Amino acid sequence: MPLTIGVPRETFAGEKRVATVPEVVEKLIKLGFAVSVESGAGDAANFADDTYRAAGAEIVADAAGLWANSDIVFKVRAPSATEVGLMKEGATLIGFIWPAQNPELMQQMAARKVTVLAIDALPRMLSRAQKMDALTSQAGVAGYRAVIEAANAFGRFFNGQITAAGKVPPAKVFIAGAGVAGLAAIGTAAGLGAIVRANDTRAEVADQVVSLGGEFVKVDYEEEGSGGGGYAKVMSEGFQQAQREMYAKQAREVDIIITTALIPGKPAPELITAEMVKSMRPGSVIVDMAAEQGGNCELTEPGQAVVKHGVTIIGYTDLVSRLAKQSSTLYATNLFRLTEELCKTKDGIIDVNMEDDAIRGLTVIKQGEVTWPPPPLKPAAAPAQVKPAPVAAKKSGHGHGAGEPMAGSSLAMIFGIGAALFWVVGAFAPASFLSHFTVFVLACFVGYMVIWNVTPSLHTPLMSVTNAISSIIAIGALVQIAPPLSGLTEGRPSGLILGLAVLALALTAINMFGGFAVTRRMLAMFRK
Repeated sequence: MPLTIGVPRETFAGEKRVATVPEVVEKLIKLGFAVSVESGAGDAANFADDTYRAAGAEIVADAAGLWANSDIVFKVRAPSATEVGLMKEGATLIGFIWPAQNPELMQQMAARKVTVLAIDALPRMLSRAQKMDALTSQAGVAGYRAVIEAANAFGRFFNGQITAAGKVPPAKVFIAGAGVAGLAAIGTAAGLGAIVRANDTRAEVADQVVSLGGEFVKVDYEEEGSGGGGYAKVMSEGFQQAQREMYAKQAREVDIIITTALIPGKPAPELITAEMVKSMRPGSVIVDMAAEQGGNCELTEPGQAVVKHGVTIIGYTDLVSRLAKQSSTLYATNLFRLTEELCKTKDGIIDVNMEDDAIRGLTVIKQGEVTWPPPPLKPAAAPAQVKPAPVAAKKSGHGHGAGEPMAGSSLAMIFGIGAALFWVVGAFAPASFLSHFTVFVLACFVGYMVIWNVTPSLHTPLMSVTNAISSIIAIGALVQIAPPLSGLTEGRPSGLILGLAVLALALTAINMFGGFAVTRRMLAMFRK
């Protein structure tokens, strides 16, 4: 008998998201599941009960009935103690759990003999897990919304303008932390026309910042900041001091600061001090995206937007919920992809396979047994080394091994054969053939030299070959056209040959100049 997936209304204060949406309900039903949704669960995200009903879901009037009859429960926030008490024994819960921060909740759920999959515990370094990565999808929404909140609180345009009433300079935005949320904020702020600067402890994200239209601001201190699972690590005191000096300089120069720095399992690091806030221009804005974990700014008040020293400090903890429809759709898709992994047979029955690295990482409780933290991931097997083919033993005489320089006697023999062939051509070929053959050889040589001395970055491999051929054709055609242009009558080509030479020269010019024109247009697509 197929299992029932239940989607309750979120009870956490201010939470507007819902764990699944009508378009995903249809996909879950195709996998063989029955879907029940608590009445009003999607109202705050603009998904009415009728839309769920039209997609095939059953609408349940009360939470107790939904929890009691659901084999699998999709949640956004971790369940409350009351909700845990309503769970059916042996059921499966999927949602954000944060097991390290909620040990009491973990014990309560284990006592109910349930299976719990924490979407926040997904091993993000696995490439196949990216489609299930709800942390990334929600962080992208939060980064976008942070810029919108900053623009709302800021008293000017983001982009620079020149109007009849005067010149408006562009806003300067500094983003501390270039993870998923930070990169989303960079792209949004740059799209609005601001001058964007960003910093991160991980040096490898510098190219990503630049590609989104930002400027990477480097700390004048050498230390690698990459931690496990795509997060940053805690830096040394020397690095932190250099970082504070850089932040202090940026605070004096920019109009908006957006902070995103978080370290898993620890309070948010303090990056912006009260003194830095005082140094900012009146009317500036700080958006502290780490407010829920204490905040990156010393003056942040979680859940509030306050004005201190003339600076608006936004510490909202519900940035993702402020775009509830979009974030719910992305989150529902993440859970659907996870469900596909759990139900590969498409018969409405899930299999929590503890041999699967992604599923094992997600599973924090299995049938009442706490399985968190998971064991370290097994390193990927190294590719088999291909043994090089044995090198044949060098023969005596004129032979030579692979990679060795050619013997002088062999080189002389090749040149001798070449010279003999040229002598045969000169001695027995007609004079007209010899003239054209000479032009062909010279054209090949000159064309090769022309391409060899062009900067390789100006070519694709295909253009290198076509331009080499085009150069040979162009030089050959010019040699044929030269006698008529110089007034010479001796050796003058026939009208047919002259016409073909002119046509070849025209087509070659179109090919060569057109190729570079197309390349320039393609490169322009990647410039802002």
